[in-house]
Amino acid sequence: MARFFNTAGPCDPRDHFMLAPEARLPDLRTLVAQKAYFVVHAPRQSGKTTTLRHMAAALLKEGSYAALLVSCEAARTAEDIERGIPAVIRAIDQEARLALPADLQPEPPETSEEIEAELRLKEYLRRWAERSRLPVVLFLDEIDALLAGTLLSVLQQLRDGYASRPEHFPQSVALIGLRDVRDYKIPLSPGLDRLGTSSPFNIKVESLLLPNFTAAEVATLYGQHVAETGQAFSAEASARSWELTRGQPWLVNALARQLVERLVPDRSVTIEIAQVEAAKEELIRRRDTHMDSLASQLREPRVRRIIEPILAGELLGADVSDDDLDFAEDLGLVIRGPAGLEIANPIYREVIPRALTAVTESSIPQPPRVYVDAEGRLRFEKLMADFAAFWREHAGALLRLQAYPEVAAQLVFMAFLQRLVNGGGFIEREYAVGSGRIDLNIRWPLPGGEIERFALELKVWREGRPDPQQKGLEQLSRYLDQLSLETGTLVIFDLHKAAAIAAPKRSEATHLGRNLTIWRF
Repeated sequence: MARFFNTAGPCDPRDHFMLAPEARLPDLRTLVAQKAYFVVHAPRQSGKTTTLRHMAAALLKEGSYAALLVSCEAARTAEDIERGIPAVIRAIDQEARLALPADLQPEPPETSEEIEAELRLKEYLRRWAERSRLPVVLFLDEIDALLAGTLLSVLQQLRDGYASRPEHFPQSVALIGLRDVRDYKIPLSPGLDRLGTSSPFNIKVESLLLPNFTAAEVATLYGQHVAETGQAFSAEASARSWELTRGQPWLVNALARQLVERLVPDRSVTIEIAQVEAAKEELIRRRDTHMDSLASQLREPRVRRIIEPILAGELLGADVSDDDLDFAEDLGLVIRGPAGLEIANPIYREVIPRALTAVTESSIPQPPRVYVDAEGRLRFEKLMADFAAFWREHAGALLRLQAYPEVAAQLVFMAFLQRLVNGGGFIEREYAVGSGRIDLNIRWPLPGGEIERFALELKVWREGRPDPQQKGLEQLSRYLDQLSLETGTLVIFDLHKAAAIAAPKRSEATHLGRNLTIWRF
């Protein structure tokens, strides 16, 4: 069977297009040789298991180490260390019997209850290291799947045995998970739900963040498909794929899979940039498991403190710590770019507001075709007028229901637009921390292939701040320059605490020679 782009589980070079694993963690061999204990972390579906599994196999094949990758997933449901530690030991033992030759395998684990759970893993690893003819290297995958007591006990037992390596304990151990050690969820006392420190594993030498693919690596990955099937990706299509995903491995593979298996299955047809855009929209619409996992993270308070001001275009609050920033980066949600803190990639930039407004969007009853005229054009003015009526009737209730109150008005507006253009159009969003705005570009395909475009600038007038109209007109003009458009709409939400929800008002203004529309809600 021909190889394909993988979006579920670890990659296998016999079945999947994939990059050389060792290139993704070039420092790993050095750390193992230095007898280091370290952490490898990255967001879900970034290639952690694939990379470390292949590294363990390579080290074993070379004959230098008894290297083994073990998943801690089987111990996820253990509620106490009396069950959790034996579950971890069983997972190691079962994997060792499958992957290692007999002279490198540990002895069967003790079934006696004489050894306390707090010492059982340490003792098991000691006996394995003493029995193996090669130094033991252990990669513990899904480490942060363990519940609190078990996880803390594993970290402490690894730390206790560290000094006796490599003769009497594994030479090198890697903890593999979503987060760095300090962000492992371990209730220590009321009000604390994570370590906030590496102290239970203070033997850690490095914390390696598995990087995203570079643009060149995306081209190399897609080039494997070209070489094996003859179906070409244009240079522009490959470059656009990287721009949309910023190299996030699951997105890179999911986009390619959508392209070559759904949109362009004919291997004689070259994949162009227009098909990449269509594949992106389909990924966003489908909300696969990866996207749902992303959405679930948005409810966490530490994440909300970062994402909410980015969405609102505000500066980060005084309650945001460096740990919060690192945490959001480790989850793959944000990056620190040249313009400051921003959402990690354009696909996530679309997914995040849509995930936050999914319930609101589903409650909007109007069918999309109401806003399309006989020529297939979007009736944009009717859409805006109907939003005005919708806002007047429902704003109070909807604002109270939003999970991100500082950007609630903008989210409600985007939910209304999204619901109504889902019948055939697309919305592109631009927002960033400190920008003071959200830019929206509605693209509406016409029957003849032409694209209608409507640009909007969203602003909020808050208590104690000046009227944002003039600044909004300036920002909208710059956005129109960027899009090469001559008309646009400025939307201002008046959220003064003392102000009741007033009747929406529509007006027009001229700025830098452009006739612009202003809606106030």
